[in-house]
Amino acid sequence: KRRRSASASRGPNLSGDQELRFALAETFDYTAGALSTNPVTQEKIVSNYLKIAGISLLSMAIGVGAGMFAVSSAQSGKVYELRIYTSTPGNLDNLNARFRDHTTGLFEKHGMENIGYWTPTSEEERDDTLVYVIAHDSREAADASWQAFGQDPEWQAVAEASNANGQILAGIERKFMVATDYSPMQ
Repeated sequence: KRRRSASASRGPNLSGDQELRFALAETFDYTAGALSTNPVTQEKIVSNYLKIAGISLLSMAIGVGAGMFAVSSAQSGKVYELRIYTSTPGNLDNLNARFRDHTTGLFEKHGMENIGYWTPTSEEERDDTLVYVIAHDSREAADASWQAFGQDPEWQAVAEASNANGQILAGIERKFMVATDYSPMQ
């Protein structure tokens, strides 16, 4: 006994989704487990699959393009720079004094925006770590600002004076970041 054909139960004015379901039902004989040999039905199925695949590929291409645009836009816009400085033993106060008295002003002079400065509360970092965030108009602006800062004779004199009794800085970590679309800090 065979099931009634899907085309026999089909009514007028079916949606595209319903048409696809009926075409699939016509193509597959559920009782025998074999594909239909009706070339018209098979053509409909292939046509529907191609439409779905085409729409999927188009949607994916649009999504990838939009994502690439968002990433490139974000990178050419305002960027934040997270920096973590580890002082040499016993020199965190000297490092903080250098920032307080000189470095923050020089950052502003060279187009860097001071956002905030912190020291960690954890026992293993509180005596030797300074964490700060500065902002730049773009990644390119950050590179230009750091280059100008490093060549500034005032900075060179401050660095030399603060390191007169030995290096006060043991290490630097840095990360460039962009604000997410839901961040209050844009």
